[in-house]
Amino acid sequence: MSGVSTQLDTTTSALQNSRIVWVVAAITSLLFVIGNLPWQLDDYDQAKQAFTSFEMIKEGHWFYQQTPHERVATKPPLIAWMSAGLFTMTRSWEVAWRLPSLLAAIVLALVLFRAASSAYGSIAGLVAFSAFGLNLLSPRLASLVRTDMPLALVIFLIGSLIWQKIQKQEVWTPRDRVYLFALLTASMLIKGPIAYAFLLPGILAFEMWRRRYGSGASTHAWSGLWPWIASLAVFLVWVAGGILYQPGFFDEVVMREFLGRFGETIHRPQPIYFYLPHLIHKFAPWSLLLIAIAIFDLVSRRWRITDATRQMDAATLWLLCWSIGGLILMSLIPSKRVDRIYPVIPPLCLLLGACLHGRVGAFGQRKSTAALRLDRWIAIALVFAVLFTGGYITWKVTTGIRDRRDALVTFGREARHEAEMRHWRYEVVSTKDEGILLYCRKTRYIRPAQAVAEWNAGTLDALVASNDKAAVIMPQLQTGTFYQLKSIEQKKGEATGYVLIARRNVKS
Repeated sequence: MSGVSTQLDTTTSALQNSRIVWVVAAITSLLFVIGNLPWQLDDYDQAKQAFTSFEMIKEGHWFYQQTPHERVATKPPLIAWMSAGLFTMTRSWEVAWRLPSLLAAIVLALVLFRAASSAYGSIAGLVAFSAFGLNLLSPRLASLVRTDMPLALVIFLIGSLIWQKIQKQEVWTPRDRVYLFALLTASMLIKGPIAYAFLLPGILAFEMWRRRYGSGASTHAWSGLWPWIASLAVFLVWVAGGILYQPGFFDEVVMREFLGRFGETIHRPQPIYFYLPHLIHKFAPWSLLLIAIAIFDLVSRRWRITDATRQMDAATLWLLCWSIGGLILMSLIPSKRVDRIYPVIPPLCLLLGACLHGRVGAFGQRKSTAALRLDRWIAIALVFAVLFTGGYITWKVTTGIRDRRDALVTFGREARHEAEMRHWRYEVVSTKDEGILLYCRKTRYIRPAQAVAEWNAGTLDALVASNDKAAVIMPQLQTGTFYQLKSIEQKKGEATGYVLIARRNVKS
């Protein structure tokens, strides 16, 4: 027995070693940076998000933008503003597009680690930090050109503010409400009122528990009404401006993007249980560890859930209400996609740290056999997470490079280089791929008939077109010799080819 105790005690000492935190931080940072290599904009609607900031710089459309196919952009402009500002400083679109998500991921990891460590101890801080960084969702979203990671950061800051007020038994001050208003406004200008879906159900559930079992008025999760209403008013001003001044805004944003999510005709509906298995899988092994701790606790209480919630610490209960409330409400909305549930991951990480701290407290001493065995399972989960997440990201990056996932990026860069070197006037013929427009640094597609007319009139020197469009327009071009730069992009087993068509006799 002494040998087993010594081995377990060594595990605890290793988990408490600050070097482990630095190792996890280094692995997490590396996965965040490389998670989407080779970088491209051809999936997850990245091109739509990237195009908003590109249009801001090129055409000065700072409040309302379009997609590459000239439809109304459906998201508010805060992240696009950030990307536009970053471009003016770095002059690199790749950095400007991806840095907001990467910075949000790093800040979120640091805030989460600090919160868990200060409240629940070093091991809980390590677990919360590792759970956030070492799963299948975070490394993917950390460098995608999307709004999911910045939104998750803002929602977590709001939820953690509520958590701190409950934990410290503090009343809401005017300064707290101003801070809450600023965060809510930021969330509105990132993705609309979706933050309400992740926060309000948990606030309602916690307040119902507080009124029935709470011991004091200072444990309010509800801050008062005005920060929520005022931030919504800011968003509605943006919506009203779009309806009044942007053709198609009402149909695309209000009816299709927002109200359409609650129906089953516009967006593809998913079953109510869609998010739960995806969350368990993509948040593994931490989801399994959290479920195991919950089952162990309920078994020890003979499955008396009411007793468990009644005896639970108020701050921990808020984390539970926050996580489960957001998951339930998002599951009730028919339109679903895996990345939309991501804002529940950070509170689940903090909840896991709280549960580990609670289990240690129940065991009594840190060096008790039960607590030490829990530390061993934590160490196993950590090693598994490194191998599982690291292996998945390595496989994604390797297959991406092998399959030339960035073929269009390379093609667009080479086409731009040829056009700049030879002083060509060139355009991109309309195609279903949205990313090619950004790779060629153009703000609008040109239709095939217009391309033929401008070429024959001598106002164009080069065209970028897909193979099928090129086959149609090339016989109509009034010249017999062409310069061709070809590209093949693999998409789900299908080859999509692009070609650069140029007059061979154009003056360089």
